[in-house]
Order: sequence, then structure tokens, then C-alpha cells
Amino acid sequence: MADLKLPNLNLVIVSGRLVADPELRYTPKGTAVCSFRIAVSRYYRDREASGFKEETSFFNIVVWDRMAEMAGERLRKGSAVLIEGTLKSRSYETQDGSRRYVVEIVSRRLQFLDKAPTPGQGEASTETDSGDSDNSEGEGDPFAS
Repeated sequence: MADLKLPNLNLVIVSGRLVADPELRYTPKGTAVCSFRIAVSRYYRDREASGFKEETSFFNIVVWDRMAEMAGERLRKGSAVLIEGTLKSRSYETQDGSRRYVVEIVSRRLQFLDKAPTPGQGEASTETDSGDSDNSEGEGDPFAS
């Protein structure tokens, strides 16, 4: 079993709606970081109730650099998005000294699914791509207040 090589795969694609307005901040080095939560629904057949049921999951999303600035400008509570990214786990210490662990989706690609604003409201691309940069190292907790 020691010779078993697992594929190096960490990819998540989800679509959903923001449950609150996004929070755009800047790290001490000036890098933009936008964090928000989305609700993702899944429908399945309930064999006991002979119908369909809805199950909703909530995910923390982190977006970096120019894509973060665009998300902060364009997204609001209820906005529909498609996120392609990677799962990242991390831990942090709360003010009372306890350790918390979180798993979040670090966006590599963000697509706005709502209609673009009219020309009078400002133009924004409907899709952004952060490339292969991973600016999340050592930048702190993007969800901390």
C-alpha cells in the first residue's frame, strides 16, 4: 500500500446565493480580501414522504486581489454566484483562548449569475479569474472582525 499514489486534486464548484453582504477588507500589505457566505440547496427524493425535500448547506467563501474588489463592489445579499475554488482548512484562536477550526472555499474563479448593472450604475465583468496566485498564506483570518 505504500506505493499507492493519490491524485493531487482539490477542486470545488458550487453555485448559490449570498446570505449577507460581502465584507471587503485589506491586509496590512494592501491585498484585497473579500469574505462572504453562500447558501447552496440540494433537492432529493424522500422515499418515506414520497416527494422531494430540500437540504441547504452554507459555505464560507474567500476571494483575493482584484477579484475580491470586484466582488465587494458588485455582490450583495441575495446575489447569485458560481464559485470554483479549493478547500482550505485552518485554525485560529478566539479571544477567550479556545481554538476554532474552519474549512472554507478559496475562490479561484467567481462568476456573477445575476444580470450586470446598467451602464449608468457602473460596468462590471460577469466573470473573474484570480489565476494561480494563492495569497492566503500568512494573511490572517479573513472572517475575523
